[in-house]
Amino acid sequence: MALADASHFDRLIEFLRQKRDNVTFHDIITLAEVAAQSLQGFFQAMDAKVYGELREIAGYIESMRREIGVLQVNELKNTRIPSAGEELGAIVKATENATNTIMECAEAVMAADASDPAAYKAMVDDKMMVVFEACSFQDITGQRIAKVVETLQHIESRVARFADVMQAKDLDGFLTEAERARAERKEKFLLNGPQLEGQGHDQKMVDKLFG
Repeated sequence: MALADASHFDRLIEFLRQKRDNVTFHDIITLAEVAAQSLQGFFQAMDAKVYGELREIAGYIESMRREIGVLQVNELKNTRIPSAGEELGAIVKATENATNTIMECAEAVMAADASDPAAYKAMVDDKMMVVFEACSFQDITGQRIAKVVETLQHIESRVARFADVMQAKDLDGFLTEAERARAERKEKFLLNGPQLEGQGHDQKMVDKLFG
């Protein structure tokens, strides 16, 4: 669609050629009418374009609202993530208690007087039973870890869907200065933490390096 009717512009040019310096108030009114007619197509096209763009923006906003609803942000923030944090806290506490119990039993066995075999055996049997009971934390811990993994998978699936729909792209850099400082500290001091199986250097390689 042309921005303005070419014939209207031709009329304007012809009008100006004829009148030149001899222009009356009526001529000015006529000139304004012709100009308005010439720009009518432009404004109609502009209105349609703006309307189309606004509709597109409104559709995008509605899609984003729908996907945010699917993301279940409030549930993640108020329920799932706090619950996962509590489960991890319980895992740490149970592991700490079991470790302390096992260490205490081991120390008691090592420090016990073995001169009386019968008494020593009874004491060892008693401590071993305590160790076995302490090791039962593993079953409950496994269940707690499964809950945490389920929560992480839930978050991952919804964030991935949201990213796909929004066609999100990763931005370079760090979100905050604190995040940058942590990354730089890890890089400087090689604070990579425990490695998964098959990753990093195994103990034999480290021993060989220092040997």
